[in-house]
Amino acid sequence: MDLQRSVIYFGFLAIFLFFAFTLHNDGFLTSRNLTNIVLQTTPATIMAIGLVFALSAGEIDLSFGSVVAVSALAAAVAMQNGPMILGVAAGLGAGILIGAFNGVLVVVTLATMGLFAGIARSMTDLRSIPVLNQTFTGFFGSGQLFGVPSLVIWTVIAVVIGHIVYRDTRFGAHVLAVGDNARAAQVSGIKVPRVRLMVLTLCGATAGLAGLLYAGRIQAAKYTLGETDLMTVIAAVIVGGTALNGGKGSIIGALLGSLMMGMLNNGLILMGLQVSDQMIVRGLIILLAVAVSLREIRR
Repeated sequence: MDLQRSVIYFGFLAIFLFFAFTLHNDGFLTSRNLTNIVLQTTPATIMAIGLVFALSAGEIDLSFGSVVAVSALAAAVAMQNGPMILGVAAGLGAGILIGAFNGVLVVVTLATMGLFAGIARSMTDLRSIPVLNQTFTGFFGSGQLFGVPSLVIWTVIAVVIGHIVYRDTRFGAHVLAVGDNARAAQVSGIKVPRVRLMVLTLCGATAGLAGLLYAGRIQAAKYTLGETDLMTVIAAVIVGGTALNGGKGSIIGALLGSLMMGMLNNGLILMGLQVSDQMIVRGLIILLAVAVSLREIRR
């Protein structure tokens, strides 16, 4: 049995049952609360999909939290002076360009994390920018289609496309090959630098989309968006079965990992725990996931 991939299913079920029993009188199992968990985790789920590709190729992007804020602010500023399409292009374009920039530099996303966090702060002098375009907010966060919240639809679309690309395309196979053994992949004809560039560009694109979803849901853009997502997304991806050393990953696992982290935050808040307690729990989960991952590597 693949322990790293199995732990997410057992962990998700155990945490759900724990909160279901302990918080059954506090509204945890209400449809409104469960739907709210999905809505709150959608941006993290989108970013986790991009990170699965990066980690599977043996790369990592630590700057995606900062990219979220830059993309959201770029979209909000563009829509102050133009139509919705201009805002969408500015937000996604910013994410894609930053991702490509990271792909060229490859190993310094820790530096670009600080760089783009500073850019987000300087773009509007720490001011929040309201997003007043109702079509945008409805499409990217606040609206519904046939009674289904748009954020749920975005989650389903992103997970389905990500899973198909990851498992059933040549690009997905190349990503796994590069992460498993870059030298062997190069010898077999795979253009390793291009794959690395593409996965980091994808990370930027998913962070850009997450920025649009944040801006659409709260109907504003500010420099703090995505600031606390780094640990959550990394935890979701690792717990979901993606190997730290590359060559193995799971889009469905990342989805469950993201929902599990959202469920944890929600349950701990209902129990009255502080943000610091939530951070401790996330840290412990990451330690457990890393320990399982290292055990699988040693095998």
